[in-house]
Amino acid sequence: MKAILVANPKGGSGKTTLSTNIAGYLASQGKRVAILDLDRQKSATQWLATRQMDLPGIELMQAGSGHDAPLDWLVIDSPAGLHGKNLEHALKLVHRVVVPIAPSAFDIQASRDFLESLHHEKAIRKGKIFVGVVGMRMDSRTRAALTLEQFLKGLDLPILAYLRETQAYVNAGFEGKTLFDLPASSAHREIAQWAYLLNWLESGEEL
Repeated sequence: MKAILVANPKGGSGKTTLSTNIAGYLASQGKRVAILDLDRQKSATQWLATRQMDLPGIELMQAGSGHDAPLDWLVIDSPAGLHGKNLEHALKLVHRVVVPIAPSAFDIQASRDFLESLHHEKAIRKGKIFVGVVGMRMDSRTRAALTLEQFLKGLDLPILAYLRETQAYVNAGFEGKTLFDLPASSAHREIAQWAYLLNWLESGEEL
C-alpha cells in the first residue's frame, strides 16, 4: 500500500479539498483507496457520506483500526496543528507528503516552520519520503505565486501545482464528487492543472 499525507498546520489551507480530489483521481483509475480523516471537523468523513454508490468507491479508514482487505492507496487528511510526535508517527506511514498553501503572505509565512521541520526529518533527508507543495486557489501568474516560489527556493521543494480558485471544486464537493467524477468537458481546465502533481504522486521516485 502507498500512502500520502496531506498536511499543513494552518487551518483553511485546503487540505480536505486536496485529499478528497487525490482520492477521487486514484479511485477513478480503478485503485482501491481509503481516506483516513484525522481532522477535527471531519469534513472528509461528511463528504464521503454524501458520495453516491455509482461513483468510484473510496473507503473510510478509522484511526487506530486495521483494514479487512488490502488497499492500493491511503490518503491521510491531517488535522491543523500537526507537529511533534504526531507528525513523526504520520510520516512513518507515508511515502509522499503534499503541503497545500493558501494565497496570502500570512499563510505562506505560517507554513515556514512546518516546511523547515519536514526538511530536517531523517526519512525525508534520506530520500525515503518526498515532499511537494501545492498553491491552493492560486494562479501561477500572481504575486502570491511569485512569493511562494521565492520562499521555497531555500528549501529545495517542488511546486507540484497551482490550483486556481473555481466553483468546480465547491459544486462537486456538495455532491460527494471530485473533479475526476465530472464530465471532462466541464472540468478540463482544472484537471490539466493536476497533471504534474498526479505524475509525481504515482512515480517511483522524485521527478
